[in-house]
Amino acid sequence: MKKSGAEIIVRSLIAHGTDVVFGYPGGQVIDIYDELYKARKDIRHVTTSHEEGACHAADGYARATGKVGVVIATSGPGATNLVTGIATAFLDSAPLIAITGNVATSLMGKDSFQEVDIAGITMPITKYNYIVKDVKDLEKVLNDAFEIASSGRPGPVLIDVPKDVQTAKTEYFGKYKAVKRDYRRDRTEFSIAKELISESKRPCIYAGGGVISSNAATELLAFAEKIDAPVITSMMGLGAIDSRNGRFLGMAGMHGTYASNKVLRESDLLIAVGTRFSDRATGDKSDYSNKKKIIHVDIDPAEIGKNIDADYYIIGDIGCILRDMTGEIQGKDNKEWNDNIRKYVRDRRNDMSMEGKLTPEMILKALRQNMSDSEIITTDVGQHQMWTTMYFGVRYPRTFITSGGLGTMGFGLGAAIGASIGTGERSVLITSDGSFHMNMNEIATVASENIPVVIVVFNNNTLGMVRQWQKLFYDKRYSNTELRRKTDYVALAKAMGIEGYRANDAITLEECMNAAFSTKKPVLIECVIDEDELVLPMIPPRKNLDSVLTRHK
Repeated sequence: MKKSGAEIIVRSLIAHGTDVVFGYPGGQVIDIYDELYKARKDIRHVTTSHEEGACHAADGYARATGKVGVVIATSGPGATNLVTGIATAFLDSAPLIAITGNVATSLMGKDSFQEVDIAGITMPITKYNYIVKDVKDLEKVLNDAFEIASSGRPGPVLIDVPKDVQTAKTEYFGKYKAVKRDYRRDRTEFSIAKELISESKRPCIYAGGGVISSNAATELLAFAEKIDAPVITSMMGLGAIDSRNGRFLGMAGMHGTYASNKVLRESDLLIAVGTRFSDRATGDKSDYSNKKKIIHVDIDPAEIGKNIDADYYIIGDIGCILRDMTGEIQGKDNKEWNDNIRKYVRDRRNDMSMEGKLTPEMILKALRQNMSDSEIITTDVGQHQMWTTMYFGVRYPRTFITSGGLGTMGFGLGAAIGASIGTGERSVLITSDGSFHMNMNEIATVASENIPVVIVVFNNNTLGMVRQWQKLFYDKRYSNTELRRKTDYVALAKAMGIEGYRANDAITLEECMNAAFSTKKPVLIECVIDEDELVLPMIPPRKNLDSVLTRHK
């Protein structure tokens, strides 16, 4: 049966199990939206306040569910408004499909109204992208896009569909069959890995976001127990191991725990699993791999040796590799190493007194006590993001969603919307006055769709992380970071249709938490904190653990 390109798009989305799409209508996607209207019983559309918010929502949906998120935008500014969201998904390996409309093929390349080469713009930040100029190619492109976005190392795919391709008709087959690819090497040889592990006296496992995207948390723990090794994570790896597990030492890197960085430095064997060795995680690279062997396990060959050289590497599906290695290697008992590690697990933070004031630790621990294990926390980017990694305690995969690679301020609210819709659970956004102003227009989406999101705004009236660097490294020259904005967050929340509360101390914090978590309705809580609260410990850029800062200056 022949169908229009727009109907093929919607039917293909449904065939691939897409139950919700995020987006914003416009002239060059009006035919797609007409088909979405007809199929509204089969697929939900969430209209956000801005295309960037829609893209972050699709991203949050993908990270929380493990499914492919879908976002739709019109041509020109609609398409370019997706760019930050696509780049965010690309840097964090989130499976995403962005469908954009464009002017008719006969008008392309002529600076037509709202025309832009979105495929060219996004080429460096997509796993693959398409311009579909013949409706006969559309069904195959959509099928391929889902496979590319979700297979191997996940990532975003963009499909640009000109207006005339959406209205043209062709045969629709609808016989898509998912192809399950095996990314495990055939008969992988582990002899070198087994030898390195056997000889090691101080092994350490460093787990990244690849463990979560490959659903390999169970295999990671079994492997750690078999070789009797501690586990540290990158920020994207938080949740790969339960924070309550005694093997977990915390996040490593610039704002990692003292124990994780100390153990990483003193280990004689580092087994890196699904991580790209970000510069924020490694610090001084010349010191990072000093006096240790490194085994790197990853599905993406491009990551091997890109930032840190490995003595041995294995390319393939992380779950399969860890499961096979656990079955083949001999068990170990590293009692002396683990005894030493226990000495490092202590609080190195020595802040100035904040008596009578709210502290980030107080707020995050109150949230942890009020949240169930299945509820998801998302963050924006800045001090609040780092405090969350330190104090919240992530317990399970896909329950902590943040922008790691790109560091996108304004990511969190859209992500919270997508995560909540995808899982049916309440989500909690941890943000700050700086990040929140970027995309706080999405409160309107939360309100209109009645999405159970608790928005927690850390308000110190400053761009906290930049100000922290200015304080520590720029002789307190606070250039344009002390905002002094007059925003009344409680009034803003109520004006946009949700409840708003303000916490200034421990008593009002408890009252706010009780009110927020006694309902499934969206809520905003403003938490007033001191502008001099710093994120500590901190290893200065390109330095090693010897230079760690553990107290306020």
